[in-house]
Amino acid sequence: MSSTKLSVMALIVGLALAVTSLSAGAAANGDSLQQVVERGKALFMTATFEGSGRHCNTCHKGGGMANGALPDGAQLPSLSNAAAIFPRYDEDNHRVKTLQDQVQFCALNALKGKPPAYDSAEMTELVSYLTSLSQGKPVDMGGKPQ
Repeated sequence: MSSTKLSVMALIVGLALAVTSLSAGAAANGDSLQQVVERGKALFMTATFEGSGRHCNTCHKGGGMANGALPDGAQLPSLSNAAAIFPRYDEDNHRVKTLQDQVQFCALNALKGKPPAYDSAEMTELVSYLTSLSQGKPVDMGGKPQ
């Protein structure tokens, strides 16, 4: 088998393990998907991540379904297709960025808080909620927010 095929297989196995470990925190206690999504929505609406007192819904209005704005007035699109457009290429940092990366970026920079860890229940809950907003949207990795 060529080294390229082995690298691709290793990548696939690695991604499968990452997804399994990401969902392990929330799934370990036997909660249903709906319960995890609801907790994610509650975090979106209220969690400040020990930061400035703002939460996700401060900028991403209507639980993420309406257009929003940053504190400086810069307009933000809704998050209605957020999960459908990630991963995406980050031109500024010259790397691929995942939805989890974006959640961490917002918690750290916009909320001035401590971002949830990739393998935490909070990250699983937030990503599950954001993914629920994209239900039925076509996958368009690298596409534009709507």
